[in-house]
Amino acid sequence: MKHPVRLLAAVLPLLLAACVPQQAVRLKGDASLLNAQHAREQALAHADHWTLEGRLGVSDGRDGGSGGFTWTQDGDHYRFVFRTPITGRSFELSGGPDGALLKGLDGGPLQGADAEALMRRALGWEVPLHDLRAWVLGLRADSGPAELAFGDNRLPSLLTQDGWAVDYRAWDITRQPPLPTTIFASRPPYKVRLSVENWTIR
Repeated sequence: MKHPVRLLAAVLPLLLAACVPQQAVRLKGDASLLNAQHAREQALAHADHWTLEGRLGVSDGRDGGSGGFTWTQDGDHYRFVFRTPITGRSFELSGGPDGALLKGLDGGPLQGADAEALMRRALGWEVPLHDLRAWVLGLRADSGPAELAFGDNRLPSLLTQDGWAVDYRAWDITRQPPLPTTIFASRPPYKVRLSVENWTIR
């Protein structure tokens, strides 16, 4: 029997349709673009206290789900709350360098040393949480080499890193520096979609 959270697959066709790549401007990173990105990364290098609210969709090519979420980052500690629109249920993932705790699922809380492995075991979700912490800010993660392509707004359009392709579909350019508002990350068969509704950086 599938976990109740996976019953969110009822909305999966809409999620997958939204994840179909659209035509986008892809400019190779020349010195000017890469220098501007480096300046963005320097400006956000110490942005480790923030709250992000929006919608999350995930898929492993067969099962998946979507719902609202609130992600609070306080230095190396985090709290991620996911709310399902169909069942009204929610779960909470929290932790830091000492491990992760997943609450709200049948069978009681689960603990583990690694948040990504914990979500994979409990939900079957492949979400690159470590790298995503940088990617949601439009930054390259510290997990290894990365390639960048840019849009006509001179902001990252496609980031390829750690086997994932991170497609930035929209940015909030009213902020300085700008922040992404629509992010699709994929590493076949896995897909993760983030739609940002509110950013609060403290």
